[in-house]
Amino acid sequence: MTLASLLAQLLNGLAGASSLFLVAAGLTLIFGVSRVVNFAHGSLYMLGAYVAWTSVAWFGRGPVGFWGGVLLATLVVAAIGALVESLLLRRIYAAPELLQLAATFGVVLIVRDLTLATWGAEDLLGPRAAGFAGVVDLFGRATPTYELLLIVVGPLVLAGLWWLLVRTRFGVQIRAATENRALVGALGINEARLFTQVFALGAGLAGLAGALQLPREPANLGMDLAIIAEAFVVTVVGGLGSITGAFLAALLIGLVKALCVVVGTVEFGGFAIAFPKLTLVAEFVVMAIVLAVRPYGLLGQPAVIPATTPVAEFRALIRPPGRRSLAVALTLAAVAALLPFTGDEYRLILATDILVLAVFAASLQFLMGGGGMASFGHAAYFGLGAYGAALAFKHGAPMAFALAAAPAAALVGAVIFGWFCVRLSGVYLAMLTLAFAQIVWSIAFQWDAVTGGSNGLVGIWPSPLLADKRDYFWFVLALAGAALAAIAWLAQTPLGYALRGSRDSALRAEALGIDVRRTQWMAFAIAGTFAGLAGGLHVFSKGSLSPETLAIPRSVDALVMVLLGGLNAIAGPLLGAAAFTLLQDGLARATDYWRAVLGAAILLIVLLAPMGIGGALQRLFARGAR
Repeated sequence: MTLASLLAQLLNGLAGASSLFLVAAGLTLIFGVSRVVNFAHGSLYMLGAYVAWTSVAWFGRGPVGFWGGVLLATLVVAAIGALVESLLLRRIYAAPELLQLAATFGVVLIVRDLTLATWGAEDLLGPRAAGFAGVVDLFGRATPTYELLLIVVGPLVLAGLWWLLVRTRFGVQIRAATENRALVGALGINEARLFTQVFALGAGLAGLAGALQLPREPANLGMDLAIIAEAFVVTVVGGLGSITGAFLAALLIGLVKALCVVVGTVEFGGFAIAFPKLTLVAEFVVMAIVLAVRPYGLLGQPAVIPATTPVAEFRALIRPPGRRSLAVALTLAAVAALLPFTGDEYRLILATDILVLAVFAASLQFLMGGGGMASFGHAAYFGLGAYGAALAFKHGAPMAFALAAAPAAALVGAVIFGWFCVRLSGVYLAMLTLAFAQIVWSIAFQWDAVTGGSNGLVGIWPSPLLADKRDYFWFVLALAGAALAAIAWLAQTPLGYALRGSRDSALRAEALGIDVRRTQWMAFAIAGTFAGLAGGLHVFSKGSLSPETLAIPRSVDALVMVLLGGLNAIAGPLLGAAAFTLLQDGLARATDYWRAVLGAAILLIVLLAPMGIGGALQRLFARGAR
């Protein structure tokens, strides 16, 4: 590759880094002050692009239409952000990460359908930027002037934020809230107003980034999820709450992606490594490496380990199931076993899906409820199990062996990934789980010769003995029931108690002689194994699979099911899986805007019943017993 080509790729990487920094800067500000994991930040970015497109459609493609649209998008999205903070996030600042993530994901679903209803499903092509539509000759290659503008915008925004944070009273208040939020109220600062202003500022930056992206990418409904993972990565790699760290992280990731394209395909030890394919997952590889070396990011500060859990209400001790619980479970299993005799095949398929997802949700509940470890990438183990079973089956293994390969493959992944994850905590741990999940997804998506690439694998059906859907349902009912019982039993073993002790106070647990890391590592292995079993049952139920099995939405589905069922309710996974599956299925058939209704339902659960359906039922039964 020539020097001119190298410089062109580096300039492209810098332009992408600048755009990514604008999104991540807003996310960094919001998290630094509020400690909220704002999954809806990508939706604000998407709205910025749509509002800017609308301005161009109204006022034309000239300077007024385009640059006025950029300004309008920034202000409108800032106002929307302030509204979201005032009506929703203000109520969940003290809630654990699961509720925050679920609430903001509910906002994602609502915004997605509102955008669909307003602008339609088609991609909306934006204009070239007024005044920057041409190219300049750099080292013999034509370079778009707009790319050069984007390269300049990032440092300008960084300088503006530095001035705001260092030279103004508002900035001093932001830094005070970032370093010690508890002290803000004691100093007489209006916390509610400060948080709203910061959220509006962060949302405005996301809207600005979306508007500036319009000449490079059409406004589309996939922009939100496409950007949010990268923005989270930049925020975590830079160090939570560090604007300068976010800039350095965006720069690092942009340059790494550019270099992957420059290097091309390299032969090493008889293997061809196509570095351009790594651009799909480069940021997650960078994050995994950085967090392994510096667990708190490039410029972040080490987290202070609390003496005890700050939210005891959401981390209650799970009571051992008594005779009444056992009787209810056996009764439900007996009733479920009669379902195939109803003759409704569609209902049978839904019931099978519920059982599979219940095991998946239970594995995550064991990790989060029992261990207090938030996992944003739990789909990695579900997908590893599915691919493990599918590949074994495609290579001639009988179904029994292929199904056994599912938890085995997931166990290997969980042992490897968990070894790194247990060295972190909080959001850093959650984001590292996401990084590993995205790395696995990238491998499945691009390894055409083994995984089938984006097309996936087909023809994975049960053996003739279980070919009938009724027989397969009974088979899944037996395995899922055994898995759910095993997870409930594990929660009451010495390992389960040690895990909860480590969750509630790592310092106290270590003082009592508990090896906290080893205990958490074992929890990762157990959770991954059961998630893999669910993945294996899933692939034989559907007959095929694709990389979507490993994607971020699958991990979010598990989180939502745990929330719906209850983080610490024994029956929570089954209740959550049933509620999620039936809601999704019923709404999808009833309306084209089912996501908005599902999002609203999630918000109602978060605000009105944060303990979930299972927690609400437990309280109801407890009152009845009195």
